[in-house]
Parts: sequence; structure tokens; C-alpha cells
Amino acid sequence: MALKILSYEELYGWTMDRIVAQIGRSNNCTFCGVFRRQALDRGAKQLGVDSIATGHNADDIAETVLMNILRGDTARLRRCTDIKTGGGDDTIPRVKPLKYSYEKEIVMYAHYKKLVYFSTECVFAPNAYRGHARAFLKDLEKVRPSVIMDIIHSGEQLRFKDSVKKPVRGVCARCGFVSSQQPCKACVLLEGLNRGLPKLGIGKKSKGDRMIANQDREIALRERANLVKNDF
Repeated sequence: MALKILSYEELYGWTMDRIVAQIGRSNNCTFCGVFRRQALDRGAKQLGVDSIATGHNADDIAETVLMNILRGDTARLRRCTDIKTGGGDDTIPRVKPLKYSYEKEIVMYAHYKKLVYFSTECVFAPNAYRGHARAFLKDLEKVRPSVIMDIIHSGEQLRFKDSVKKPVRGVCARCGFVSSQQPCKACVLLEGLNRGLPKLGIGKKSKGDRMIANQDREIALRERANLVKNDF
């Protein structure tokens, strides 16, 4: 299969180095995660594929279950253990063929088969929230070796009340890619970077709306001041 390489600079006009220079190392993983997930959809659309197979393994999924529980993110908690997601009229389905494979088993297989694999940690990831979940999971695994599979099976069996609000997946009006909000998170984050407001997409939408309104007000005042100055 042909290897298609995409870059954030090509897709969004920003490199990760420039993004970190703007936002710092506290929320940089939010940008990378959102842009990376959409980049998969963009690349898949370019290639005209039928499905996207991701490399998520058992360790990844158990970590994600813990993270979503700790954040109270019921929307993601519903689907994070699904082996297949998406697949509607406007979305490309994603599958996780390595869902029940331990990370160490994959590494051992690659080593035994003498395969070249990527093992270097991201230089911007030491403060990532996932790192804390991973450390906690490894500590639990020392006490209960089956904890990774236990957490995955628990996530698969979770049920929610009908009263719990479910996000409706649709298509972003700006970029045309799958989203459960308008505009999508990728577009909001990108708008913040281009406006010089890197924290625009961090936190509640109402906070971002106030930031945009304040900036627009300041721009209007400056333009008005320039018009008055030019009149003299």
C-alpha cells in the first residue's frame, strides 16, 4: 500500500513547533489531538478509502476509559471501547484491529520480526494528561495484571440513562468534516491561532465567544481611531 504523509503545515498552515510557541506546553496536546484526528479524515478522503484502521492497542483504550471517567466525558466514554466507530452517510468508519493486543506484545512482535517501528515519545508530551493515566494504569497492573482487559470489558458494559444528553454527530459547516458541534473543534482552534488568540478553543464556548467579541471591539476602536487621525 502506498504511504501518504500529511503535515499540519500543509493542512492548517501551522507546524506543531509554532503552535507550542503560541500556546505553551499546557494545552498543546489538545491542538495535536484534534488536528491529528481530522487529518486522518482528510487523508482518507484524499485517497478515497472505505475505512480507517488505527493502531490503538489495549493499553491505549484502557487509558482512554480512565481519562474519560476522570473528566466526566460521557460522550467519548460511550464510544471509546467500540471496535468500530462512524460509518454514516458523511463519515468514513474507523476500526481498531489491535484493540485486544497489549502494547508490550506488539513491541515484542516487531522486535522478533525485526520491523522498524516508532518508539520515540513526543517531545511535547511529558505534561500530557494521558501520561498520568498511563502511570496510574501501570501501577494498577503491578497489583492486578489483568487490569487492562478488566477496564476495557467494564467500558464495553457501561450503560447510560436515557436522560443523559448525547452529542449529535454531523458535518462542520466550515470545513465539511465530521463534528458534533458548529463549527468543529479544529476550525475553532485554527481560528484562535490565526486571530492571535491561541486559547480561543480551550474551555467553554461562551468564553471563546467573549474573546472574539472583545477582539472585534478592539479592532473596531483602532480602525475608528485611525479614521479620525487621517481626517486631521
